[in-house]
Amino acid sequence: MIQPATIDVLGVGNAIVDVLAETDDAFLTAEGIAKGGMTLIDTLRATALYSRMPAGIEMSGGSAANTMAGIASLGGSCAYIGKVANDQLGEVFAHDIRAIGVGFATKPLTDGEPTARCLILITPDAQRSMNTFLGASSFLGEGDLDADLIRSASVTYLEGYLFDRDEAKAAFFAAAKIAHAAGRKVALTLSDTFCVARHHAEFTQLVSHVDILFANEGEAAALTGEAEFTAAVKALSAKCPTVCVTHGAEGSVIVSGGQTHKIAAAPVAQLVDTTGAGDLYAAGVLYGITAGLDIPAAGRIGSTAAAEAISHVGPRPQQSLKALIG
Repeated sequence: MIQPATIDVLGVGNAIVDVLAETDDAFLTAEGIAKGGMTLIDTLRATALYSRMPAGIEMSGGSAANTMAGIASLGGSCAYIGKVANDQLGEVFAHDIRAIGVGFATKPLTDGEPTARCLILITPDAQRSMNTFLGASSFLGEGDLDADLIRSASVTYLEGYLFDRDEAKAAFFAAAKIAHAAGRKVALTLSDTFCVARHHAEFTQLVSHVDILFANEGEAAALTGEAEFTAAVKALSAKCPTVCVTHGAEGSVIVSGGQTHKIAAAPVAQLVDTTGAGDLYAAGVLYGITAGLDIPAAGRIGSTAAAEAISHVGPRPQQSLKALIG
């Protein structure tokens, strides 16, 4: 007999502190930064780029952690597994995520790499170009999984950005096995076209163990090889029971149970920063699904949460999402 879940969603991902700064295209060109994407950088590059960036705002981030922040803001219950170092930024991350009501008990890395950070450059068109030093976050492995926590969650949500080292890949497959054995669901965000291209064959294998898949149009095309949006969505839906694909200002499409639902984008008074839009969209959809709402209703909550995220600098809600959805 399947026991009732005690939390809605458990996130597993890269525990990162974000540094966000507004700049212009000329700075990106001078630094050789690809606009709108994510680039992995090493310690030396992180130090050099940080020294040349305009003054910025530091806040805890990480894609799956942002999604958990969104679910907590909606009134859902959630927890998080992610690796930080036993350093100042690690303490900041742990404090921030616990302060918003997300359970976090992963043991910190006591030697080796420092806590991860992402240097995010925001241009006037609201595009964010991310330069990520993974540090301690990439050292998460099977030993960091809490099997009881996974069994207690309705959905375990895996972040594609973490899917890099062999230890993390093994942790993903192990988490999916534990969740499914307990009668729970597994969700995955593809995170970035860079991630998909880097691990295409293994991502394709992982998707076969996923119940709810999140992607944007670029990631969907990268995984399926279908450049046209509708064709990419159709190809993804053949791989996974529920597929959620965002399409910028066009909104999103969710295919579930053989039905296709077109979800309109929620209105935004002013587009400021697209950082976290996908993370908060996933938060809304997962909140809706775990609350027992139908797919269109869950999608609309996702759109509302994403609109809030892009109306200000930073990836986490600055107003109550629960109040926004009424």
